[in-house]
Amino acid sequence: MFMVSVRLSRIKLVACVLAVVLVVSVGVVGMKKSKKSSGEVTASASAAQVGQEQDQTVKVRKIPAKTNEQRMEFIASFGWEAEPEPVEILEVIIPQEFDSVYEDYNSIQKKQGLDLSGYAGKRVKKYTYTITNYPGDVESVQMNMLVYKNKIIGGDICSLAEDGFMHGFSAPA
Repeated sequence: MFMVSVRLSRIKLVACVLAVVLVVSVGVVGMKKSKKSSGEVTASASAAQVGQEQDQTVKVRKIPAKTNEQRMEFIASFGWEAEPEPVEILEVIIPQEFDSVYEDYNSIQKKQGLDLSGYAGKRVKKYTYTITNYPGDVESVQMNMLVYKNKIIGGDICSLAEDGFMHGFSAPA
């Protein structure tokens, strides 16, 4: 066992306690400001709707995804139509260290204003919906949504076909 004995006057003791309180307070305020500014991240999306295109800016980190209705509204915000219920709900753990596959997936997220690196090692829910209005003669298209603490943190649109594709939430240009 290791012991340290320190003799302090009351003035020095009060000064030390105040210094510790000041350092902790500055840290807490800094963390709150950091969380507030990270919540302002936006993702730009082009939503193609029947014969017309419009630009939308979606505050993805502000979009709640607790209920199926909220997730369906998010899908519709990009101009997609989907089956009303998810075909799959899974718990997934974002890897602590990204391999090349996850780096590629995260680059899709970064292009839409998101970044999964801050969620490394976290357990998230993945909701998968079938998209019913993907342009062209494409079958088996799905939207995956990654949700952490009831907020959308990432996701993609993908085709399950043999020569499939994957891209962000927006329709490809």
